[in-house]
Amino acid sequence: MTALGFLYPGHFAEDDYPRIEQLLGSDIRVDLVHTEIGEDALRIEALRGTGSAERLGAGMERLRLAGAETVVWACTGGGFVHGWQGAQDQVRTLARLAGMPASSTSFGFVHAARELGVRRVAVGATYPEEITALFAQFLRAGGLEVTGTRSSGVGTAAEVAGWGEEDVLTLARAADDTDAEAVLLPDTALHTAAHLGLLEKSLSKPVLTANQVTVWEGLRLADRRVNAPELGALFTREPIVQV
Repeated sequence: MTALGFLYPGHFAEDDYPRIEQLLGSDIRVDLVHTEIGEDALRIEALRGTGSAERLGAGMERLRLAGAETVVWACTGGGFVHGWQGAQDQVRTLARLAGMPASSTSFGFVHAARELGVRRVAVGATYPEEITALFAQFLRAGGLEVTGTRSSGVGTAAEVAGWGEEDVLTLARAADDTDAEAVLLPDTALHTAAHLGLLEKSLSKPVLTANQVTVWEGLRLADRRVNAPELGALFTREPIVQV
């Protein structure tokens, strides 16, 4: 059994995680601990506060008791708003608090793009433009080329959590461009686990979404690769073993 730990702020799209767990197989467990979000606002200072060491540390004891082997900070905005170096410092602090391998969704996007062998990416964000720009800056620091961004200008995670399949598909289509090898949807408050097949079929290219990437990053830390095609191209990198 591989036990993956996630610190998820608030209660928005957390039901993506049991859905993903079900598709991964019986020997992988997804343990989700909710951290305090503070102010639900997609603004720089609010997002920085969401990912403070105090809030992350408060959730770690519960993950340790659950037997988690790795931990991922499951909040994209609460990572990249600190910049590349600041996000690295955040992950190092989390690893120290956890006593186990640690990462964040923000770094998961960079690692996932590398796993797929793509360098040129388009971003479709629910965020206001200034937040989206910081995410694009973070991706560039990670060696990716951002071909374009699309911002929806939503102000709260609660509003994002209410989006349905058509809203997600509309955002992905609006963000896509011919130069992009993949489209990234970065908000962990956005329900996407049920829509990955439709998204990739519609765009005819890989689509990386926050909760999908977060779980994949936990698996990467645990040195696990799982073939689960319903979770998109990111989960089809290993050959299917016929028994």
